[in-house]
Formats: sequence, C-alpha cells, structure tokens
Amino acid sequence: MNYENSLSFAHQQDQQDPLASFRDEFIFPQIDGKNALYFTGHALGLLPKKTKDSLLLELEDWGNLGSGAYLNARNPWLSYHERFTDSITRLLGALPEEVVVMNSLTTNLHLLMVSFYRPTPTRYKILCEERVFSSDQYMLESQAKFHGFDPEKAIVEVKPRSGEHTIRLEDILATIDEIGDELALIMIGSINYYTGQAFEMEKITAAGHKVGALVGFDLAHSIGNIMHHLHDWDVDFAAWCSYKYLNSGSGGTAGIFVHQRYANDNTLPRFTGWWGHDKKTRFEMQKGFMPIPGAEGWQLSPGPILNMAAHRAALDIFDRAGIDNLCKKRDKLTGYLEYLVDEISEQSTIKITIITPRDKHLRGIQLSLLFEEKGNKIYDYLIKKNVFIDHIGDGVIRIAPVPLYNSFEDVYRFGKILKMGLKLAV
Repeated sequence: MNYENSLSFAHQQDQQDPLASFRDEFIFPQIDGKNALYFTGHALGLLPKKTKDSLLLELEDWGNLGSGAYLNARNPWLSYHERFTDSITRLLGALPEEVVVMNSLTTNLHLLMVSFYRPTPTRYKILCEERVFSSDQYMLESQAKFHGFDPEKAIVEVKPRSGEHTIRLEDILATIDEIGDELALIMIGSINYYTGQAFEMEKITAAGHKVGALVGFDLAHSIGNIMHHLHDWDVDFAAWCSYKYLNSGSGGTAGIFVHQRYANDNTLPRFTGWWGHDKKTRFEMQKGFMPIPGAEGWQLSPGPILNMAAHRAALDIFDRAGIDNLCKKRDKLTGYLEYLVDEISEQSTIKITIITPRDKHLRGIQLSLLFEEKGNKIYDYLIKKNVFIDHIGDGVIRIAPVPLYNSFEDVYRFGKILKMGLKLAV
C-alpha cells in the first residue's frame, strides 16, 4: 500500500474503511471536551458503550429474581459461560469443547501447569522467551520451586542475538533440539509484550512435540489481535485475558484452551472444583470428581456474572466486525504508523528504531519504538499532548493503533505530535 503523510490521505482511508462505524461504539477519555488519542489497547481496551446496558440487565435480574436468576434470568446464570463458546472458537481457531471462559489469566496458567507441567528428575526444563511478562515469569519460577527445582536451572530463556531486538525462530528451534530429552514444557507469550514480536506458534509446537515436550502459550497480547488456529496447530494448551484487545474491563474474566485430545483424559492431574464436575450430577453433591469433557472440566466455581456481562458486550462487537476484517485493517493501520515513524525519524537528529518485526506476519497491532536518546522527555511531551501510550523503560514506547476504534486520522495526528516532540527535545 502506498502511504502519504497528509491529513487528506488519512481522511480518505477513514472514509473507505468498512469498519469505521465501530469507533462510535466505544467511549474515549475526554480531554477538554475532545477524544484523547488512545493507543494503549495493549494495556487496557476502551469501554464499549453497550457494556453499561449489559451490566444493568444482569443487575435487574439479580434484583428481581434473586437466586432464581441462575435458571430464569434472561441470560440464565447457570449456563452463562456457554454464551462465549462460539465467539472464542472463532477468535482462536478452536473447537467448541476446547475453550471455556473462566477465572483470571495467571490463575488459569497455574491451573494448566498442574496438568501440563509434570517434571521428572531428568525431564524438567521449561523453555520461554527472554523478557517474558513478569507475571508469567513469577508463575514459572514458583512452579519450578513447587516441584523442587532451582528456577535458574529449570527455566531456559531464548534471547535475541547480540545487537538484535527480536528472537529468531531458528534460535528457538535450535534451543529446543539442544535441550531435547530434558525439556518438559514450552511456555511462551504468543506476542511478546515488550517488542511486539509474534512467535510462529505452529512451528514451535511441532518442534516441542518432536522432542517429547508439551507446548502452551500465553495469548494475552494476541487474542483479538492476530489470527489463531490453535486446534490445527496442535497446541496443547493456552490461556488469555480479556482486558486488552478484547475490551472487557480491568480484571475481566479470562479463559483457557485445552486441545481436544485431552477432552476425555481423566488421568490428567488437575485442581478441581464443583463447576468442572459433570453437569448431570453436579448438584448431587457426592464425593468423587467427574470432569466435564473438554476445557469446561478445568472450571472451579461459577463465573463472575457481572464481569462476564461486560465480556459478552465486548465480544458481540467482535462477532459483528469479524476477526478477518480486523486483521486486514490492522495491517493497513499499523503499516501507516510504521511509515510515519520512519519518515519522522529520517528527518530528525533523534533516531527512532522500530524494534517490532517489519514483517506483518510476525507482529500484530503494537509497534515498540526505541528512542536512542531523550526518550523520557519525548514521552512526557506526548502525554502532555493527551496521547495515551506507555513507556516501559530503556527508551521504549509502545503504541497500538487498534482497528476496532482507532482511525487513520488518529495515527496521522500522532505523527504530527511526535514530530514536534522530537524538535522540542533536541
């Protein structure tokens, strides 16, 4: 696509955008009566306008029906989590029995580790990427310690080569082969939160299985962002949150994927709760846990209905927009941001390096910008100009133009502000 650094070009693209109307379905932070430039969907997605109505409906049924809402609410609470299945399968390329919405991300990862990290004295190592998100890092460390292993020896991090910012696939595959029979688990963030690099999950999964390891992914930065085919990729398990690109609110309910081959495997160790028990006999309250086939069998407790109501309102938007359409706009919008940053950097004495892969197949919405100097000063200027971005140290600023609610004009305006910020920082 041929881009232009002009307001008229941005307007033309917005006028031709088939998804442009979805922008009006979100509430933007207001600064002096105007929409802020919001580019932090990688941290917290915007609030859909229909979320309030979705919450109020459940509050009304709670007030009017009390415990009767479990069976008689307009959206019966007993089966509320089942309302997400079709939407999530489309986002993840999964089968209905492979997904369930429940709990929070790190809680779900710990529950999945009970089943899928089963180390032995000789096969105990976990492979992850360098700069894994801190919550995942702590989770992995605690799991290694729980099983009696030193995290320094049990956790192997694949790093970028000297002078590079992202990790080469060949280095990941070579490390998998090198660890070989000692590798129990691969646990990688599907998109790295720091660089925005999207890892090639299918190839990593195949390599892990070849040496006898199980393979799981944290999808926090990829769900609602890139295309997934988890079932066909043969991924063993995955977990995600819903408050980033899924726009379901801070602390919103999360979910898990467990491959179909484990659907009826009752030999897998797991921590159990009554909501994962066979639905036909759940309310008999008898001893002896019998899991629901598939991912639902990993549930512990009834879902948080109000959080789920917010999640449902957000996913309704994805159902109408379509992940295929969102990915097409994502590539155009992120490509426009990339074009503007490159042009602005060329004209400035302060150079900007985009540390996110240039290949659109190896990234999603987010670009991570590395400023060789004055990063703090430039960030402060952008914030003062009502631009929502974040600064994660080492001179790196993350910016995510979300196709559901960001426009080409948003990106153009960001470029103008960034250019002025660079001039003032000199």
